[in-house]
Amino acid sequence: MDVGKEKSDTYHKGFKFRLYPTNEQAIQFNKTIGCCRYSFNLALKKQKEKDLLWWITEEMFQNGQLLSNEWKGPRFSANTSMKDHTQFKKTTPWLKEVDSTAIQNAIQHLGEAYDAYYKKEKGRPKFKSKKNDIQSYTSKCNYNKGVGTIRIVDENYIILPKVGKVLFAKSKEIDGKIMNATVRRTPSGKYFISILCEVKKEPTQLSMFETGIDVGLKNFATLSDGTVIPNPKHFYRLEETLKKEQRILSRRIVGSQNWYKQKKKVAKVHEKIANAREDFLQKLSTTLVHENQVISIEDIRVKNLLKNGNLAKAISDASWYEFRKMLTYKCKWYGKTLVVVGSNYASSQLCHTCNYKNKEVKDTAIREWECPKCHTIHDRDHNAAQNILAEGLRILSEMDETG
Repeated sequence: MDVGKEKSDTYHKGFKFRLYPTNEQAIQFNKTIGCCRYSFNLALKKQKEKDLLWWITEEMFQNGQLLSNEWKGPRFSANTSMKDHTQFKKTTPWLKEVDSTAIQNAIQHLGEAYDAYYKKEKGRPKFKSKKNDIQSYTSKCNYNKGVGTIRIVDENYIILPKVGKVLFAKSKEIDGKIMNATVRRTPSGKYFISILCEVKKEPTQLSMFETGIDVGLKNFATLSDGTVIPNPKHFYRLEETLKKEQRILSRRIVGSQNWYKQKKKVAKVHEKIANAREDFLQKLSTTLVHENQVISIEDIRVKNLLKNGNLAKAISDASWYEFRKMLTYKCKWYGKTLVVVGSNYASSQLCHTCNYKNKEVKDTAIREWECPKCHTIHDRDHNAAQNILAEGLRILSEMDETG
C-alpha cells in the first residue's frame, strides 16, 4: 500500500525541449559527455582497485591461509573522489575544456550508485560505455547576483556553461528557478535538454470525483465508472517497419558508413514508438489527475510478469510502470491523492456488490461472470476497477481514523 500526496509549498518540475546546436556546439556537447564518462569510469576504477584487496584477502581466508578476513577497505566517497579529481585535472588539460559541474555531477551519480549498492538496493556500479543508446551530462545552475549560469535569452535560446547560446524549440514557458539542465544525445543524433526547476505550488481546484483504474492488455485501462480506454499498441503498429529496417541493417558491413546510416534509421523508428507511447501516457495521466481528487490503482509487479515469454512484448509496450510513475508525480504537483492497492488484493475475483469471492475467476480467460450469491453479472475489468476504488477509499478512511 502506498499513498502519495504533496505537502510542500514547492516541487521540482522538468521541462524537455529539442536542441538545435551548431557543429561547434555539438562537438562541445560530445566532449562534455566523453569527459563525464571518463571521470565516472576513472573514479570507479580507483574504487575497484581498493575493493580488490578485500577479494584477495577473502580468497586467502577461503584457502586457509588466514584465520579470518578482517579487511575493511574505505567505502566510496563522492566528496573525496571529487577532491582527487581536482588534483588530477591539473595534469590533464583537456578536462578543463568542459563544464566542471557536469564532471562533479557524474561523480555524485557514482556516489549515489554506491550508496544504493551498500544498502543492497542495487547491484555493484558498472563502467559506462560510449556504445550506450543514450549519452548525457548534467550541468548545475549557479547564481551570481541573481543571474544563473543556465538561463533563457532571446525567447528561443538558452545559455549553457562552456557552450554558449544554443537554439532550442521552446514549446512552453519555463516556470520557477532553474536548478540544473541535462543534455542528452539520442541514437539518431538528436539533442534534447531537460531543465529541472523549483516551482511554487499553485492552488488547484478540488474535484469531487474519485476513480479506480484496472490496467490490462486488451484495453489499456478500465475505470470504475465504466470508461474503457483502448490499448493503442504503439509497438505493433510499427513492428513491420522496424523489422524491415533491422533486416536491412543486418546486411550492412558493421562499422561501414552505410551501416551507421541504417543504424540511425532503426533508431528513428524506435524513437517514433517511444514518443507516441509517451504522448499517450502523458495526456491520459494528466486528464485523470485533473478530473479526479482520488485515484486508486493496483500495485502490479511488472518485473515478475515480464518472465512470461508470451506476454512480455505486450506488457512492455503497455508501460504500466511508466503510467503509474506519471500519476505519482502529477498527483504531487496538483495536490491530488494516489492510493496504490497491494498486489495481493484479489480485485477481479470479488463481487463489488456483495463481496463474494469467486475463485474460478482467477482464470484470465473469463472476461464476464455471474456472482453465485447475488447473481450480478460482472465485466471482469470494470468489476476489478470498482473493487480497486473501494479498497483505496477504505485505506484512506483508515488513515484518517488513525491520524
